[in-house]
Amino acid sequence: MSQILIRQEMPKKTDRLQIPGIGEWYADLLRIDATINERSEPQQASSLLCSKLQEREPRIRERVKYLADKRGITFEEMWNDILTGKFEKLTPEEFAELKQLEQADS
Repeated sequence: MSQILIRQEMPKKTDRLQIPGIGEWYADLLRIDATINERSEPQQASSLLCSKLQEREPRIRERVKYLADKRGITFEEMWNDILTGKFEKLTPEEFAELKQLEQADS
């Protein structure tokens, strides 16, 4: 009988998300949740984070659309600016300038 071994690569050290401590209460809950789900604490924490992000995805997209509309760019441009690190907060002065340009174009 042959066995197939699947080698699962560990994420690169730079790919690993590091979060600050979550406090005793949440750490205890995570330990219990991981144990009853037969997972390690990091595996369970990752699963919980992914689940929460899926739940919040519609709201995240709404917020990106708001930021894109505020800047007069497309959703896709805003999404990509955030992913590539080009996103910057607008100052009130910059927002006022954008509105003036928008009115001048009308």
